[in-house]
Amino acid sequence: MTDSSDRQSQAARGVRRTVAACAGVVLAMGGLALASAPLYDMFCKATGFNGTPLVGAAPTITDGEALAPVTVRFDTNVAKNLSWRFRPEQASVEAVPGRTATVFFKVTNTGSEPSKGIAVFNVQPDLMGPYFVKVQCFCFEEHTLQPGESAEFPLVFYVDPALRKDPDIGTLPEMTLSYTYFPSKNGAPVAEAAKMDPAKPTKTTNF
Repeated sequence: MTDSSDRQSQAARGVRRTVAACAGVVLAMGGLALASAPLYDMFCKATGFNGTPLVGAAPTITDGEALAPVTVRFDTNVAKNLSWRFRPEQASVEAVPGRTATVFFKVTNTGSEPSKGIAVFNVQPDLMGPYFVKVQCFCFEEHTLQPGESAEFPLVFYVDPALRKDPDIGTLPEMTLSYTYFPSKNGAPVAEAAKMDPAKPTKTTNF
């Protein structure tokens, strides 16, 4: 009888250990799933992957280090379900690598109600993303505009001089910084793919 009780007790302890181990695996997988999006975002911002510009402080460069300028073009878009007008003050700038440049963007709420929006962006070609460094940017910040209200936001950036030493893209003369404003909810852009009519393209303002 004692041997039988011991075996049952050991079996019960084994089951409890198995259940605990499985629960630990499930919790670990859940934690990784929750962390994957922020980690991917951090990875892109740290490496410039997928055309994501880097974030950094203003550079220092002497006149003797001046390199061939890069034409930076600006492409502005607004999601179909956001009644905003969005455009840069100039279509492009000639950016000397290592020197900061500033461009202002103007947004206007053309709708009849207050609305919130967040701008997301990337650089094309993708391989030039790591060399585009933002010093100040309005992207990924939620903005609220009243009906008819306008606002101007600055972008301060520079092109990393290391671009000109890249054997694959160092001779390319231009890049495009593309912004898209989306409606926002709880501080995050709202995807509109499921709401869009395929026959009606996204409203854009291209330069």
